[in-house]
Amino acid sequence: MEKKINGTQGLISISPMLVFLAVYTSSSIIAGDFYAASIIVSFLIACLYSIFIVKEKNTESRFAVLARGAAKEDIMTMVFIFILAGAFASTAKQMGSIEATVNLTLSFMPLQMMLCGLFIASCFVSFSIGTSVGTIAALTPIACGIAEKTGQNLPLLIAVIVGGAYFGDNLSFISDTTIMATKTQGCKLKDKFRYNLKIVLPAAIIAFVLYLIAGSEVKGQEIIKEINFPLIIPYLYIIVAAICGMNVMLLLSSGTILAGVMGLFLNKLSLSEWSSAMNDGVMGMGELIIVTLLAGGMIEVMRETGGIEFLKTALTSKIKSKTGAEFSIAGLVILTDFCTANNTIAILTTGPLAKEISTIYKIDPRRTASILDTFSCFAQSLIPYGAQLLIAGGLANINPLEIIPYLYYPFILGIIAFLYIIFKHEK
Repeated sequence: MEKKINGTQGLISISPMLVFLAVYTSSSIIAGDFYAASIIVSFLIACLYSIFIVKEKNTESRFAVLARGAAKEDIMTMVFIFILAGAFASTAKQMGSIEATVNLTLSFMPLQMMLCGLFIASCFVSFSIGTSVGTIAALTPIACGIAEKTGQNLPLLIAVIVGGAYFGDNLSFISDTTIMATKTQGCKLKDKFRYNLKIVLPAAIIAFVLYLIAGSEVKGQEIIKEINFPLIIPYLYIIVAAICGMNVMLLLSSGTILAGVMGLFLNKLSLSEWSSAMNDGVMGMGELIIVTLLAGGMIEVMRETGGIEFLKTALTSKIKSKTGAEFSIAGLVILTDFCTANNTIAILTTGPLAKEISTIYKIDPRRTASILDTFSCFAQSLIPYGAQLLIAGGLANINPLEIIPYLYYPFILGIIAFLYIIFKHEK
């Protein structure tokens, strides 16, 4: 939509997003918990409100705009990917792959490198399963056990796990944030991975060195873990096949079959347990799928009424360069993440607008996807009311605020991403 709209019309056109942010934020503040308020209900209210700003259409046609947005190819592709990702992650967890992966990592590390070992384990697991929340839920009890046996600083150990979890959330081929970022910007997973690696790898290396220094004076009892190498194969398959460029749906489908068949062969799960695991994994993605459909419909209404064009004009009117455009994209996704406490939703909500800005300023879609994903993860690490820190604090029985000062990796990631925008531009 290229026609010019005035300020009043523009505000009306973007009001569904404002309604969503207002409903979700206010209800969360009233409840005193950002996860007590339902993000689905907030989006539903915004969607129902949005049909009233569509002019010159009957009720049926107005709902058709919502349906058209939800049924777009990129939205439905994301839905199917989420379904398959849930099935794979749950199957791999049920057969014991997570525990085997952690044990393998820790087995190579002396006690003085335990922080580094936990960081690598968290990075590897999160990259393999594509979820920071799942990684934290799986590894936090292990970190608590290590702290109890060795007397190490518990908030520091938990922060190591959380930091490594953000590594995979930002970089994994099957992470919902990666899928959202690439689909909204129209680039391939492997290409975004290569761009993102330029930011993530230096941050991970610096964090590793800091954890190495922090753990150098540690003394205590060594922790010996039994390793079951075959259980690691499904994760290795996912990583290798993804790097080779396999289609993500084929990748997740074949990975789920491989994990299930291996689980049956190794007597780690029965056929009924495999079926139950896949069902649980898919159902666990239910909220994200519903939110994706509702957000797709809401954004289509905004596009139909000129809201996307209005925001594009407002955000780019004072931008003079690619650097300014990229900082506007980063700031937009950070602000949205602060309001929603969900980096996936932040990318989904701001992705279409970021695409418009990147088109105007001729920014490579792979670079835009990388900026969206990286800064959303950085923002998520700053909020103690985010799911990651709430789960970590709850499992470790500590205040999430105690964890934040030790989150070396996310802070380093944010600094490097900031410098990446300033200094690194392709000709």
